[in-house]
Amino acid sequence: MLVLVAPGQGAQTPGFLTPWLDLPGVEDRLREWSAAIDLDLVHYGTAADADEIRDTAVAQPLLVASALLSAGQLFPTAGDLSRLVGAVAGHSVGELAAAALTGVLSEEEAMRLVRKRGLAMAEAAAVTETGMSALLGGEQDVVLPHLEKLGLTPANVNGAGQIVAAGTAEQLAALAEDKPEGTRRVVPLKVAGAFHTHHMAPAVSVLESAVAELTPAAPHTRYVSNKDGAVVAGGPEVVARLVGQVANPVRWDLCMETFKELGVTAMIEAAPGGTLVGLAKRALPGVTTLALKTPEDLDAARALIAEHAGAEVTPAE
Repeated sequence: MLVLVAPGQGAQTPGFLTPWLDLPGVEDRLREWSAAIDLDLVHYGTAADADEIRDTAVAQPLLVASALLSAGQLFPTAGDLSRLVGAVAGHSVGELAAAALTGVLSEEEAMRLVRKRGLAMAEAAAVTETGMSALLGGEQDVVLPHLEKLGLTPANVNGAGQIVAAGTAEQLAALAEDKPEGTRRVVPLKVAGAFHTHHMAPAVSVLESAVAELTPAAPHTRYVSNKDGAVVAGGPEVVARLVGQVANPVRWDLCMETFKELGVTAMIEAAPGGTLVGLAKRALPGVTTLALKTPEDLDAARALIAEHAGAEVTPAE
């Protein structure tokens, strides 16, 4: 059983979209989305530097666009994806890509919504100096009480010995000086704020208004939610979870547990892939994984799909 996943913020690197623009139709679609959301995705995906694409309002639309474009090369239609993929999920902002890939939202709806999400979260992050740090190693039942003691939120519980803490700059400085027992390293993340915490509450209100005009469809393929790892069958429920997720922790560990329960045998991570495949290699032993980094990975991905989904996938026109 094949799982398709979309990465979250922090996966982007300067110029990562450049090779994808050589594929037929990709640049045209990027320019269409750019016009729709008033953001030059071609520039930011090819020519912008690391500081420019670290901006939350830029990074989030860029990542959703990249996931949709790269997955579209493997699954040109909704029918292809629903026939060949057993479940879809996204990490944090990747959930908006997952919602579009499973047909809950159209691609343009997802792009418009992620643009509003990125702007709202950037604005919320500007109120107080906040951030996030990854804790590598340590037992969950030791790490979580330690974070609570410092006033920090476990914003991403990623499994495979990785928890991301979020809070104020002062709280994160205290964590760096006093890390939990068993934790090997505390790594500050290059993000603009304490995402998936109460600091993002203003962004939730913005998104609640933004989704009121949408008419989401039921997902055509299993959609696995960050909230609790549940498979969500209703379109309105998926969208409600997308809104609430902004100020609540990402439980990627529970998503991977669900993949396991569903019988996952292979995972493909949409571009810019790597992070979620790395977690899966540690948490899902025996599962074959592949990260889409450049178009050169597409042939290997098609071979993987043919093996684990039982059908041959032709290149997108």
